Amino acid sequence: MNHYSLTHVPDPVLLRDLRSLLARERATTAELLAHLAEVDARHLYAAAGYPSMFAWCVEELHLSEDSACKRIRAARAARQFPALFAMLADGRLHLSAMVMLAPCLTPGNAEEFLAAATHRSKAGIEQLLAERFPRPDLPARIEALAAAPTIDLSAPGRTNDSAPCDLLNMGQIDRLSAPGRMKFTGDKQSPETVRPGVAPLAPGRYGLQFTVGQGTYEKLHQAQALLGHAVPSGELAEVFDRALDALIARLEQRKFAATTHSRPRHQSSANPRHIPAEVRRAVWKRDGGRCTYVSAAGHRCEARDRLEFDHIEPVARGGRASVNGVRIRCRAHNQYAAECAFGAGFMSRKREAAQRAAHDARACAAAAAAAEETRARAAAAEETRARAVAAEEARARAATEAEEARARAVAAEEVVPGCAGSVARRGHPCAAWVARRAAEPCQAIPDAPLEERVRYALRGWHR
Repeated sequence: MNHYSLTHVPDPVLLRDLRSLLARERATTAELLAHLAEVDARHLYAAAGYPSMFAWCVEELHLSEDSACKRIRAARAARQFPALFAMLADGRLHLSAMVMLAPCLTPGNAEEFLAAATHRSKAGIEQLLAERFPRPDLPARIEALAAAPTIDLSAPGRTNDSAPCDLLNMGQIDRLSAPGRMKFTGDKQSPETVRPGVAPLAPGRYGLQFTVGQGTYEKLHQAQALLGHAVPSGELAEVFDRALDALIARLEQRKFAATTHSRPRHQSSANPRHIPAEVRRAVWKRDGGRCTYVSAAGHRCEARDRLEFDHIEPVARGGRASVNGVRIRCRAHNQYAAECAFGAGFMSRKREAAQRAAHDARACAAAAAAAEETRARAAAAEETRARAVAAEEARARAATEAEEARARAVAAEEVVPGCAGSVARRGHPCAAWVARRAAEPCQAIPDAPLEERVRYALRGWHR
């Protein structure tokens, strides 16, 4: 008998049972989040050999990446604001709403905000967030991207089963719902993310797609030009592979002092936490570039990112930076080892002190930046004011010079009739022209009496 066939169940019973199952599911989900929050708070995933809560949920509990991300976020938010457990259990909030509201909740606004979000859909929550936390308009943008071809899955000869391969072959990888198109960041640990834009095409073959800016585009062309002899075709995959080789070599040199020609160490550092380059190289090679933590059940952590060199015996207890005294641990298991050695409370206080110091440093930097910006604005305002004053003075000088020129012209014009009469009496045929030429020097003495100016002009005419 198929227990999942409900064709024989009457409509009222079906609806009643559905509501009952939904209520039980919500209550069960609330209990599940409470358990996840407690496991996360106790760092039990670390003791089980996993670098993060996300890795434990995916590999140990076999949750999907999306499901693990959503539940971890909701669990951490509900642990901070316990009212979320009850609201989820009785259906006032759904899981997606908890995830969306989590970054916005504070002790001051939690009660009011949760009341406003009660029984809202996802779209309603988005509208509420837009009302309470408005964001600026999106900037206008022009992108030089080719239009994606339209794929008709209903065309003759095409089936839904063959659609993914066609999409990949046409370069439409980003349209697939492939894993890794998300990034989850927790409060304490950042879980692993599958690399975005990568999709498997065939055994040993992968499709990679991403968008670059103009600067990266120009660098790509420059690299293709420089590799013109080695890679005449300019094949992107070959250029990308060579670029990764160069990048990895630099990162390995920075991370664990990888080199082909090691030099003898001349002097040791006075810092007891300093790990010499030859020790880092030997430890990295011995541990295989992977976290070395092994749980009681024999599970070794598989983390290969966020790795750190850890003293097996803590430096505070006399640990030495030797090949046998150093190991590779991921960030989570390095912290877990410190908690085992010094206690969770001590390490929690140390982390809080470090966070406060970092916060104070950021605040000081922000204050200095604000002061510098204020000083720059004041200097700019002063410069603008000085320019305005200089412009006003220039206008005043120009007006004064214009007034003086007008006065000089008037003074010369007043002399013309007297000079013209005197010149005419002497029988000059161009008396008016001569009078104006003779009156021009009178502009130098505009304030002198008219008679004196006339005599001055006539003396100049005689000369």
